[in-house]
Amino acid sequence: MKSPTSSRKQQHVEITLSRDVSFRGKSTGFERFDFLHNALPELNLSDVDPSTTFLGKRVGLPLIVSSMTGGYRDAERINRGLAEVCAERRLAIGVGSQRQAIEDKTHHRSYSIVRHVAKDIPVFGNIGAAEVARLKSSAPVKRLAELVNADAFAVHLNPLQEFLQPEGNPEFSGVLLGIEMLVRDLGIPVIVKEIGAGISASVARRLIEAGVTIIDVAGAGGTSWAGVEILRRKSSRNGKQGRDFASSFWDWGISTVDALRQVSALKQQHTNLKVIASGGVASGLDIAKSIALGADLAGAARPMLKALEKDGRRGLLCELDTWSMELRGAMFLTGCRTIGDLKKQLLVLRPQRG
Repeated sequence: MKSPTSSRKQQHVEITLSRDVSFRGKSTGFERFDFLHNALPELNLSDVDPSTTFLGKRVGLPLIVSSMTGGYRDAERINRGLAEVCAERRLAIGVGSQRQAIEDKTHHRSYSIVRHVAKDIPVFGNIGAAEVARLKSSAPVKRLAELVNADAFAVHLNPLQEFLQPEGNPEFSGVLLGIEMLVRDLGIPVIVKEIGAGISASVARRLIEAGVTIIDVAGAGGTSWAGVEILRRKSSRNGKQGRDFASSFWDWGISTVDALRQVSALKQQHTNLKVIASGGVASGLDIAKSIALGADLAGAARPMLKALEKDGRRGLLCELDTWSMELRGAMFLTGCRTIGDLKKQLLVLRPQRG
């Protein structure tokens, strides 16, 4: 019998692939900015090197294939495909929430397959904040990290999603203490990430005080996980009368660019802070803008999953090669030889029309 968590994970993937779950009235903010074109870059395209280091390992692009799935039968196939491509292109990857792996061992291989086929790239595990709030020790998370031989472990903050899920667990009292315990006891870096509603400067400061050094802002403007849950709720209401309160929250959140600018500004006081930009990152140009706005890497999930499901490994490889060329083109056209050079580039606001 399929567990409730397994069923929910499968529904999430099916909805994100088949329905329009983009934000409706809010954008990422990337479209507000342009690079200043450099007509004299004084380098060759072949000189451009978009590689960087993450979790002590060299990666081909400053791109993470973000946490997506695991914990049900077909997730093993999906995670194998994603991991094989990431290994081939030397990209970091995170597994989906491992909550199901705590509940039973049925689908452990849907997570462990990632490290099995991708032995040398950065891999990180993942658990939800509500589970972290209930931890009495770090031992369960250590076992999850061992399951994927993780280089780091992510805690995802998803209060909006838990609030909207019919079976959600919106009990977040104690999350920060749980994160602090994991930072102290886990033995590998702890990544804290949102899932599409953004992290503010004030939240980032509290995480930094707890010892967190890697924050994924995961802002609004890409996939609306509120939208995903709203669609799930509609399918389960069975003709109930009245307006569902959840519909008011489809566009809730801090846009990706606004969250990124807030959190990356903290690097001035906290020089060991690493910032990941995700939430609607849809191209290599978005990666380039993320880096120029203060990120160390960018993350993307839904575009990669859609490419894999549409055209298999070959389709995902083609998608990544397009993103790579867009990033390299932005670097060449601004005279940037390395990702370090790109971090020094200034973006200009586009003039507002009307």
